[in-house]
Amino acid sequence: MGKRILVVDDAAFMRMMIKDILTKNGFEVVAEAADGFQAIEKYKEFHPDLVTMDITMPEMDGITSLKEIKKLNPNAKVIMCSAMGQQAMVIDAIQAGAKDFIVKPFQADRVIEAISKTLG
Repeated sequence: MGKRILVVDDAAFMRMMIKDILTKNGFEVVAEAADGFQAIEKYKEFHPDLVTMDITMPEMDGITSLKEIKKLNPNAKVIMCSAMGQQAMVIDAIQAGAKDFIVKPFQADRVIEAISKTLG
């Protein structure tokens, strides 16, 4: 059975892209969320093995959501997704407990490498 993943991004197109990469590589996308609040709710509901989390989203950003998920489960595995030029936010995310980060536009091999490494 593939590992269960929650995909969080405010852009439906980005969620679709990453979901496509994951399912083609044997991972199961158990849920999707469009903002940080939804991410926390879906995390509680599905208990995924890993979360891919966009940094910049409306309502609640990815770093705030990451911190809340870490409160729910200190061992949560979260990989941040960032656009170019968000290095400062990526550093904040790593300090908040993110395991890795991937840069948009997504490259399938980098996405799989980051997820495989994080899941061990």
